[in-house]
Amino acid sequence: MYDVKPSPMHGQLLNTATPAIQVRGATSVVLRSLFAALLVGPVLALVLYAFSTRWFFPQLLPAEWTAEPLLRQLGSPRTREALGASLLTAGVTTVLALLLGLPAARALGLRRFRGRSLVLLVLFLPSVVPPVAIGMGLNVLFLRLGLAGDVAGVVLVHLVPVLPYAIFALLGVFARYDESYELQARTLGASPAQVWLQVTLPLIGPGVAVAALFAFLVSWSQYILTLLIGGGRVLTLPVLLFAAVSGGNPTSIAGLALLFAAPPVLAIALAARALGAGAAEIGQQY
Repeated sequence: MYDVKPSPMHGQLLNTATPAIQVRGATSVVLRSLFAALLVGPVLALVLYAFSTRWFFPQLLPAEWTAEPLLRQLGSPRTREALGASLLTAGVTTVLALLLGLPAARALGLRRFRGRSLVLLVLFLPSVVPPVAIGMGLNVLFLRLGLAGDVAGVVLVHLVPVLPYAIFALLGVFARYDESYELQARTLGASPAQVWLQVTLPLIGPGVAVAALFAFLVSWSQYILTLLIGGGRVLTLPVLLFAAVSGGNPTSIAGLALLFAAPPVLAIALAARALGAGAAEIGQQY
């Protein structure tokens, strides 16, 4: 056996590489910390404002901690009205977007026909056209139809930006969808309802959850279209929050902002759970 000794050059390379690796690791830690601070910092500031009554410069933390301002905000009739209107509007818009988006995405994803690119372009236009232009044009039409200042009109105008998100989210699902599973189920005697519930829905379930999440988030955060079509008579949380920002105190604004952010966070958590359950079910069945 020969005793192989490392050369002096090898030791010099190791000594040179070690500081470079350490600098790279320190830089990565700093960048991750800054990114985390940018994400968590605004939310932390809202929480501190919402659960305090006296927080003035140059105090690092609030002098008094209490949940009374937040509870008072939650007990306000206007806040409850806005929360109920937002949930109703976003929920109905999501259901309608899925009902309209499923057949459209299935046709666009599984079929190739003349004019398909034009249809996709038309569906994409509401995402790039300024909401003010859409709202002003539809406001005139809805005034003639008697839908302005009504929840039904707000739901319909929310479908304009929501429907493209739902269709494009489902389009990716049907672009990889295999219809042979449905044909096999029909061959074995399954009814159309059984095919839909036991074959189609489990396969597209994760995509439907993503589409529902996008639809809910886009509708929930609409302010300009709600204000233009609702005319101030349909009070949602974004409308109430913007009104509070223009003339309210930081504690009330923070409470409304946390209340505004809570349902989307819950929707994201439910969608993530549905995605995990759907993937596990598909893996067990197929």
